[in-house]
Amino acid sequence: MAGSKPASGEGETMVVDAAPRRPRILLAASGSVAAVKFANLCHCFSEWADVRAVATSASLHFIDRASMPKDVTLYTDDNEWSSWMKLGDNVLHIELRKWADIMVIAPLSANTLGKIAGGLCDNLLTCIVRAWDYSKPFFVAPAMNTLMWNNPFTERHLIAIDELGISLIPPVTKRLACGDYGNGAMAEPSTIYSTVRLFYESKAQQGNGDI
Repeated sequence: MAGSKPASGEGETMVVDAAPRRPRILLAASGSVAAVKFANLCHCFSEWADVRAVATSASLHFIDRASMPKDVTLYTDDNEWSSWMKLGDNVLHIELRKWADIMVIAPLSANTLGKIAGGLCDNLLTCIVRAWDYSKPFFVAPAMNTLMWNNPFTERHLIAIDELGISLIPPVTKRLACGDYGNGAMAEPSTIYSTVRLFYESKAQQGNGDI
């Protein structure tokens, strides 16, 4: 019998445990031009994991919705309000936080970085962050102009989110969308994907499937 074998000395069968479920990854984009790569990022992850996506209003200016994977739902601020009608209804930012095993914000803009560091929660994305269970992994991949990245506020904000337990996937040096050359470009989607997957699989291996 496939998936089972006879128990020793008896005619009963011992069912082998089913394969573990796929990881649940919550991907989010904030308002950086690097959000043009968000659909590509979702495709990278959706081949390995169950993916749900969140986009801020500003990021929608850059995201090509038609290029998003068909099996990935993209949530916006409108969904946060339209999904709740009365007491007892599910609250979207809480439901997404409960669902996810890992959260990844890519790109993380300077503005959203500042909001997270200051504890602000004025949209769907930052409400998820404020309600996040920090026993679960959380990654960010910043994207901003070089002078914005080098601004003293950025260092303070990075220290603040590091204290929360958020892991940084550093930006890279290249020609930026604005024309400047320097550090601040978001890491490539393939790098973000491989970083998160390696982390997940190493933790699962250490914890017999749990992260």
